[in-house]
Amino acid sequence: MSLIKKKTCILGAAGVGKTSLVRRFVHSIFEDKYLSTIGVKIEKKSVMVEDTEVLLNIWDVAGEEEFFQIPKSYVTGAAGYFLVIDGTRTDTLENGLDLLHRVTDITGQLPWFSLLNKADLTDKWALDESAIARLHEARLKTFKTSALTGENVEESFQAIARAAIA
Repeated sequence: MSLIKKKTCILGAAGVGKTSLVRRFVHSIFEDKYLSTIGVKIEKKSVMVEDTEVLLNIWDVAGEEEFFQIPKSYVTGAAGYFLVIDGTRTDTLENGLDLLHRVTDITGQLPWFSLLNKADLTDKWALDESAIARLHEARLKTFKTSALTGENVEESFQAIARAAIA
């Protein structure tokens, strides 16, 4: 069995649930209090992809807001990216697609996955099917996730690990 280390980045607007998704994946916990990330927080967890152990170095990057521009050093060298969209806030889709284009200009074409977060709140979702179709048009593999319930969290990290070593 071999071990491969891969940097992944989780990106999106503030408050979309990036840190909550990482905590659910790495520590199997959910806290409903909002924890604002300042700069970047790095977590690690190994996953198995067939007979290969992939150590994911997960860069949980602060939500990009008016006064915070993501430094190139945060996104450079990653093998794959998550773009987190809050299903209850349409502005996070626009922010996310803009972020996708700007990061791709820096890194080139690498694997991207969109996480439509807060799937446990679909009765409060502001995104309709046409909005979600924009993610498919951008060729993003999309998962509906919930940090609260754990829905599709493990599956999405498995997918990025597979893509990172392909």
